[in-house]
Amino acid sequence: MARKRLTMFSKLLITLLVVGGIAFGLYQAGLLDSILAGENKDPNTENNNNNNNSNKNNKDVISVGVVTWGGYAGGQYFNEGFEANTKSRFYKDYGFKVDFKILDDFVASRKAFENNDVQLLWCTVDAFPTESGSLSGDPQVVFQADWSRGGDAVVVRRGITKVSDLKGKKIAVAELTPSHSFLIWLLEAGGLTIDDVEIVTQPNAIDAAATFKSKQVDAAVVWSPDDVACVESVPGAKVLESSRNASHIIADVFIAKKDYINNNKEQLQQLYEGWMKGAAEINKSDQAKRKAAKILSANFDGFSEDDTYAAINNVRLTTHGDNLAFFGMDNNYKNVTGEDLYNSMKLKYSKYGYKEVNAAPNWRLVSNAVAVKNTTLAGPEHKSEGAKDFTPVTDKDVKRPAIATKAVSINFGTGEYKLSENAKYIIDNEFVDIARSFSNSRIRVEGNTDNVGSASSNISLSKKRAQSVVEYLIREHKMPRNRFIVVGNGPNKPIASNNTSDGKAKNRRTDFELVAE
Repeated sequence: MARKRLTMFSKLLITLLVVGGIAFGLYQAGLLDSILAGENKDPNTENNNNNNNSNKNNKDVISVGVVTWGGYAGGQYFNEGFEANTKSRFYKDYGFKVDFKILDDFVASRKAFENNDVQLLWCTVDAFPTESGSLSGDPQVVFQADWSRGGDAVVVRRGITKVSDLKGKKIAVAELTPSHSFLIWLLEAGGLTIDDVEIVTQPNAIDAAATFKSKQVDAAVVWSPDDVACVESVPGAKVLESSRNASHIIADVFIAKKDYINNNKEQLQQLYEGWMKGAAEINKSDQAKRKAAKILSANFDGFSEDDTYAAINNVRLTTHGDNLAFFGMDNNYKNVTGEDLYNSMKLKYSKYGYKEVNAAPNWRLVSNAVAVKNTTLAGPEHKSEGAKDFTPVTDKDVKRPAIATKAVSINFGTGEYKLSENAKYIIDNEFVDIARSFSNSRIRVEGNTDNVGSASSNISLSKKRAQSVVEYLIREHKMPRNRFIVVGNGPNKPIASNNTSDGKAKNRRTDFELVAE
């Protein structure tokens, strides 16, 4: 029987099919792009990358250093996971891959940044002044990822019900971290300082939680979900305050070296844009949030999807509008900016003797919002977060216990209740920053007098004085009217003896109280 010989066309067709099959297999394995890209690469660079087994110098992959935290979900959701992959929307929409590296060890994360193992690295603006002057490469803040909204908390043992109860107590906290910043703010809101408590230094918030659970301290600053575990482990323990009310203290941002920013402006803009799209989708859709939680739980050891879903709910994933506000590009925004937070924490850490902040550069030198500035995202999902919508004050709110009380001495003329310019300065200097940082808390303003004159007239006068303070905060600082609870105590809540002129002066005060919802 005679054999049939293949024609030249048939041979060519079979060859094309074989080559096509190989190419398809490589594409499915994610290797085709690397092979094609390798044709135009410098062999020395390629060998260097292979020897280091990393993404250094590979402009097709951006490595981002993160921690086990729900606030980076926008980027990880848009990336369809943590590893660099071809299913990523960063890859499909912009042509590059993103690799998220979990670096929970603080020192190791900074070493990875120094060695260029990651191009972007997490930090928080409140703690950044303690390291901005020591990291190499002139690191700059390129965008904000979230505000902590419950992710940071102060847990306390039985018997501690307000901030003033912490005086003289042992508190476990990781120094020069967001936990430390939160504690400083909370103590000052309650009229205390770090010097009024005994700090038990911890390497991180996880160890702080373990120290509290072992009952070695009276309180600890921890991260969610360790706050729940602490309360469950120690009988009578409770969360004294969290960043759900202290809403503008812990701001997670990403930093990059100055040269990297200048050499990769387009990629950074695209990374930021995709990240903001992901964050907006999660904020808008519970289905998207559930998907993000699944991605996080697959990469966070020991965390269920319910855990990571709760972790996302413990932050405000910031939008493009939030970033415009954060970097001072929204003239209508009246709350805390990145510059406000950086500068205030620089001063606070310096006041308490932490020399690390002495080398901290000016905010203008450590911030670079070029990616934010060059991005245009329209639609309600990309707008900035509005002020909290407080319901009208009820009798229950008037009587609700305060978490923290800040006494401020405001002088009025005899029988007068209008604020002087000096009184306005005192309010601005001693209370406004606290009110803005704890913007999800109600504020009870209580007017107090000495015992000169009738009790009834003093009560009426003290309420008018408290109301004048409230009107000033509403008018000048654009705070919501329903946020305020106005109380006139008259002479009924003295803090010193009315038998001396000095005691009377102390009693003529205005108390600002933070009241949790």
